[in-house]
Amino acid sequence: MEAMRKAWTDERLDDMNRRMEGGFNRVDADIRSLRAEMNARFERVESRIDEVNRTMLRLGGGAIATFVAGFAGMIATQL
Repeated sequence: MEAMRKAWTDERLDDMNRRMEGGFNRVDADIRSLRAEMNARFERVESRIDEVNRTMLRLGGGAIATFVAGFAGMIATQL
């Protein structure tokens, strides 16, 4: 055990630190890339949801207008 401790010189520790830093930089870059991809996908999903909402509003508005027109027609025929 004692021989191992003596073998860890400042140079070796600096070298290990550089290698670890490079690994962390790669992981950081990967995470940033994944975030960008996820954000792009979420934007596409949000736009699809917005489109569905618009379609539902149009259909609902059309159904209400049809109902009102039919109801008004029914009242008009009763007068």
